[in-house]
Amino acid sequence: MKTNIIPGAEPFFYPGGETGCLLVHGFTGTPKEMRELGGFLHQRGHTVLGIRLTGHATRIGDMIRSRNEDWLTSVEDGWNLLQDCTKRVFIMGLSMGGVLSLISASRLPAAGVVAMSTPYEFPDARFRKAPWLLRLASPILRQQSKDEGNWFTPGIAESHISYSHNPVRPAYELALLIEKEQTCLPQVAMPALVIHSKDDDYVPNYNAELIYEHLGSAQKELLWVDHANHVITRDGDTSRVFNPIAEFVTKYST
Repeated sequence: MKTNIIPGAEPFFYPGGETGCLLVHGFTGTPKEMRELGGFLHQRGHTVLGIRLTGHATRIGDMIRSRNEDWLTSVEDGWNLLQDCTKRVFIMGLSMGGVLSLISASRLPAAGVVAMSTPYEFPDARFRKAPWLLRLASPILRQQSKDEGNWFTPGIAESHISYSHNPVRPAYELALLIEKEQTCLPQVAMPALVIHSKDDDYVPNYNAELIYEHLGSAQKELLWVDHANHVITRDGDTSRVFNPIAEFVTKYST
């Protein structure tokens, strides 16, 4: 079968109980990086939807044409689908997916929100103060080489699916999203769980501390893991991520 989506990177839906878990992958990533977490939550009786963000898991040109509001709409689509078949929805995201989850949690009546490996500031310090330079350069420089960083679990890097390069114009859209996130964080009133690896070589640790500090929720927790890279849903001992998320969902599902 010929398909536009990269094999193995498809969105997924696991029907279950009355609690819905909406899983959001990261920048240039695919639903695969959330699939193991999805299966874990489904085994505990929850209904799980792992969405594919606009422009992802197909061709990098598709992502270059997408904008930050397209990604937010992808999350909203998933929210509406889960709302139709569950009583409550938790939004969970990795990296840019965490940014999208936090913004969406400020707009939608979620039961709770989980942000993993999530930036509070634009990760590339070269453009942090002038992200407009990315938009200016994008017609000439469409994409940049990507450093996948160090992985702690053997074999995971080889099976990871993402675009091989970082598209430049979407990086500008990510910067715009992060600005929205900073504005929205005080408006996030529902329970929140922030998880970050001390060994994340892409998003420095202080980002998690700033997110936690600025969250408006009275019920919030910051959890640290180690010996895992940026993609903590696949690298390292994932039980240290999955178990606290499952406990968080159970705690706030009543």
